[in-house]
Amino acid sequence: MEELFRLGGPVMWPLTALSIFAFAGIIERCVFWISLLRHEDKTTKHILATAHQDLAIAADYAKAADKTPIGRFLYAPLALENPDPDLFRLALESAADNELSNMMRGEKLLEAAITLAPLLGLLGTVTGLIISFSSLRVGDAIANAKTGNIAQGIGEALITTASGLLVAIVASGFHRLFLAFHAGQVQLFTKAGNELELIYRQTWQRQQTRKESESID
Repeated sequence: MEELFRLGGPVMWPLTALSIFAFAGIIERCVFWISLLRHEDKTTKHILATAHQDLAIAADYAKAADKTPIGRFLYAPLALENPDPDLFRLALESAADNELSNMMRGEKLLEAAITLAPLLGLLGTVTGLIISFSSLRVGDAIANAKTGNIAQGIGEALITTASGLLVAIVASGFHRLFLAFHAGQVQLFTKAGNELELIYRQTWQRQQTRKESESID
């Protein structure tokens, strides 16, 4: 590895730094998604099952789970004091947009790695070819006097290209995986939000009917 790094030329320095940042971003995202997905399904089912019985108790459970995105999402409308269904839905949508957007913050580093790594590899290719062609003259080519410089330039071009592509491929693979996790979160939030809204609308309608009956009596 040390020999390949040396043969890759100066472009290997920014490529190495970029790969370190990309690796750190991958680790951070893996930890985030593992901790998020571990208890999320259980938390969602528990809050929604409780909401069928008592919205106030469900709000307490959601507040207790405020360290998770789904907990904060479900608690946002439940924290409101007797809102009408439209306001309840607006709180759900606002909380969903905020939580889903926050989930994507760590992806920017991987997107940068996917974009910059191939460009740095291409830069290394160009600099390597410049070294090769600058050493290639008719007289030298015949005498093979500077074959070492030519080989060095070609080697630099190939190594930096391969390194840049490798960093981009790894970062892109994990980025796609994390995007799939995020798509799953969108589906979960939509399903849980629709169910909670339906529960609230039914509860709110019963309350309105009871108030109307009491006013008539």
